[in-house]
Order: sequence, then C-alpha cells, then structure tokens
Amino acid sequence: MEKRLMNISELSAYLGTPKGSIYTMVCLRKIPQECIVKLGRALRFEREAIDKWISQQKLS
Repeated sequence: MEKRLMNISELSAYLGTPKGSIYTMVCLRKIPQECIVKLGRALRFEREAIDKWISQQKLS
C-alpha cells in the first residue's frame, strides 16, 4: 500500500529534485498549499495533490 503523505526526502526522490529546491519552492509558494500538510514543525506532502499539481504543470 502506498503512503498518503511523503516527507521532504521522499518527495525529493519522487520528483528527482534536491531537498533545498523543494524548501525554496515551499517558501516561494510554488508548491500549492493544498499539497502541504504541517505536522508540528515537520512538512508532509500529499501524494495525490502532488500528482494533480504535476499534471497541471504540463505544457500544452
């Protein structure tokens, strides 16, 4: 069964993007807020919302 939430390391591997770039994207709000779940100080990312966001980024 696939995990619903990914941590920063898992998202980094999933997207093939360095962790520092992901933190920057979060701070600049380039990753939509509906993708991000904050558990205390920890950031988690909803896999389904990330997939939807990625599909919206495709060029037509």
